[in-house]
Amino acid sequence: PPPRRPEAALPTIYAITPTYSRPVQKAELTRLANTFRQVARLHWILVEDAAARSELVSRFVAGAGLPCTHLHVPTPRRYKRPGLPRAAEQRNAGLAWLRQRHQHLPPPQPGVLFFADDDNTYSLELFQEMRTTRKVSVWPVGLVGGRRYERPVVENGKVVGWYTGWRADRPFAIDMAGFAVSLQVILSHPKAVFKRRGSQPGMQESDFLKQITTVEELEPKANNCTKVLVWHTRTEKVNLANEPKYHLDTVSIEV
Repeated sequence: PPPRRPEAALPTIYAITPTYSRPVQKAELTRLANTFRQVARLHWILVEDAAARSELVSRFVAGAGLPCTHLHVPTPRRYKRPGLPRAAEQRNAGLAWLRQRHQHLPPPQPGVLFFADDDNTYSLELFQEMRTTRKVSVWPVGLVGGRRYERPVVENGKVVGWYTGWRADRPFAIDMAGFAVSLQVILSHPKAVFKRRGSQPGMQESDFLKQITTVEELEPKANNCTKVLVWHTRTEKVNLANEPKYHLDTVSIEV
């Protein structure tokens, strides 16, 4: 086998994770941290949908055992209606932090960014695949769009279309978990953000990618987009029907 590159030479993977308070929050973050901890040179950018950092997430980050930046920004109330895109403010806060941190450093700055929602399941192989991203790389996502999987269709090493069950007319018919962007591209397009105005649910990815790349430029990963390495798993809605209205236990326990 070829000699392994020393870790210092590996581009850093930046994972932006929007998160919000709910009964399964800590469980989901724990699962994600257990994955990320096994990835070399990964920096986690965890962004709470909140007016201030919560105790729960602050404590969690302190004990997570991996490089982590903990940010917070609340979603304005008017954007919390069903049918509107979610987590735009949080992803943009992560992008702003990345740009601010790197703006005065000389290029080239090797790094790869991807958007890691806290309810997905990630194969460790996915991180090996995305680390060689030159501009924007893409791969299939499992259990999404009402199908077992969605994927970019690849011919002769180029993306030529999309296998999707939902709105195949999207410019980039891809899930948030289905692409990574080189840090260089993020820094050279300082105005590329997730838009609130005029953006519909399911169009956030397209609206973002349109600002930084074209379909022709996409780099197919995961064996020419034939392997599923990330799944849109959904945690079951928690049944708290027997939770007492007032605190009855003699100790206070964080869940």
